[in-house]
Amino acid sequence: MSIVISDEILQAAQLTDAEFRQEIALYLFQSGRLTVGYASQFAAMSLNDFRRLLRQRKIPLYTYDIPDFELDLQNLQALSRL
Repeated sequence: MSIVISDEILQAAQLTDAEFRQEIALYLFQSGRLTVGYASQFAAMSLNDFRRLLRQRKIPLYTYDIPDFELDLQNLQALSRL
């Protein structure tokens, strides 16, 4: 699938083509729609460069929320480690 973004939209957003792709990739990664690997591909960046961009934007590479913590607790209890 191809998407055409007009120059007028890029100018209005004050972004280059590469920056626009990066912004979309960052959004899709942060919203959980794309993995870091697919997001870096979409942004046309190496994985390391995309991770660096995440760090610069203070976007966490991994999220660890309450359900994850509760699952870890259950697993530790099941293993008799807690």
